[in-house]
Amino acid sequence: MIDWARLPSLSSLRAFCAFVQTGSVVEAGVALNVSHAAISQQLRSLEAHLGAPLFDRSSRALELTADGRELARALDDGFGRIATGVEALANADAQRPLNVGCTPTFASAWLMPRLAGFQVEHPGIDMIVTPSPILTDPSPGGIDVAIRFGNGGWAGLECERLLASPIVVVGAPSLFKGNTPSEPRDLVTYPWLEELGTTESSTWLAAHGLANEKVLSRTHVPGNLMLDGARNGQGVAVSTRIAVAEDLAVGRLIAVFEDRLDAGYNLVTRPGVQRAPLKAFLRWIRREAAKT
Repeated sequence: MIDWARLPSLSSLRAFCAFVQTGSVVEAGVALNVSHAAISQQLRSLEAHLGAPLFDRSSRALELTADGRELARALDDGFGRIATGVEALANADAQRPLNVGCTPTFASAWLMPRLAGFQVEHPGIDMIVTPSPILTDPSPGGIDVAIRFGNGGWAGLECERLLASPIVVVGAPSLFKGNTPSEPRDLVTYPWLEELGTTESSTWLAAHGLANEKVLSRTHVPGNLMLDGARNGQGVAVSTRIAVAEDLAVGRLIAVFEDRLDAGYNLVTRPGVQRAPLKAFLRWIRREAAKT
């Protein structure tokens, strides 16, 4: 167990190592981007903390004492190990595949049809697309960027609007048989399809005063199967307009209600320095979104 209270400050140890490596308080200051006076102060502070002289000041030039040489060897080994470990982690992170988190619906309807363009532009970047309805925060060694639907406001994360997309309630023409619902209450007489891991249908019904109404049936399926079922007339589904844009354009689905006009998909990342693969992906996806 390390007794941290007994250790000198890290800044004084860094100043000592920089002086040993450069042989000059001026050059040590340049290496650490501080003044030579600050280096001299740190060296005196280190000696005071240890209670032992680290320098022979009998001549014009500072020379290490026996204690100074022993400390220099120990710190050279310690800082060397730290530098090696940090470099190994940095290189490993640089080679780690880019991990993009999003919902299965967004992945299949919008991202995957366009992703080949990114791979052509950046053939050296390996990727993992992690489709899940569960919100997973970007984290070191995990998700690099999450594409989330909503209005933002996720604490501790950076959020940038990517695509505007309201919520729509959709169904196939074969489901409605020419009798398109005109009121939200009309929908309780239909079967509902809901993406696994979400409560979108329940949330939508509650928002329209129908929380206590029992719909004809409710089937929970993965996001892509939910839309397949809706296209086949198996039930009503709540989706984003972006996810069903092509279906609406060709008439496979009908949007009977539309809500949350100010909502959309957002790029969610951790604050701080971004890896080069992530920067490349963000530049690319912003361009793609601008075309939509």
